[in-house]
Amino acid sequence: MNAPLNPTPTQAWETMLEGNARFVADTPLHPNQDAARRASQTTGQAPFATVFGCADSRVAAEMIFDRGLGDLFVTRTAGQVMDSAVLGSLEFGAHALDVPLLVVLGHDSCGAVKAGLEAHSTGELPPGHLSDIVQKVTPSVLSAHRDGIDDERGVMERHVAATVELLPERSRILAERVEDGRLAIVGAAYDLADGSVRVVAQQGL
Repeated sequence: MNAPLNPTPTQAWETMLEGNARFVADTPLHPNQDAARRASQTTGQAPFATVFGCADSRVAAEMIFDRGLGDLFVTRTAGQVMDSAVLGSLEFGAHALDVPLLVVLGHDSCGAVKAGLEAHSTGELPPGHLSDIVQKVTPSVLSAHRDGIDDERGVMERHVAATVELLPERSRILAERVEDGRLAIVGAAYDLADGSVRVVAQQGL
């Protein structure tokens, strides 16, 4: 199933949900994955959604949403933590490619969230640059704990929601597009067992 041409943010999200429903039901169409599509994408791209997700090997956006080549503009880091390169990539999707939808995709059993919880409990950070990831997750751990949330899934959802809130705060480009209706930011939680996604936060939808 092809995505609508020049979709609104709502249409783009509905297309993502339709693809996820096929994935959950084990009836994927694998659209835009043939040789003709590959050839058609050599001169440019026009994705209809950006996905900022976790680098976890079990959370491949094109599979979860049953999409193909040229459909999704994807950025992934462990725990979907942000830095300037991530923000620049997301701004490229919105500004240069005029993508109407940005999905922040977290998932259960997230190693980065687990590490954040362990560091908070023990007071010890992991070695090397792993500590950078944990420190970026820690504000969500603290926020969740203040509200009595201490399980991994609850903290993950709080982290996704916090990211949805932070993106337009950190990026004027994203904020302006949300404000004028050209962009929606959706925070979604992915369930590893059944493959479904659930909205936990949104702006502009």
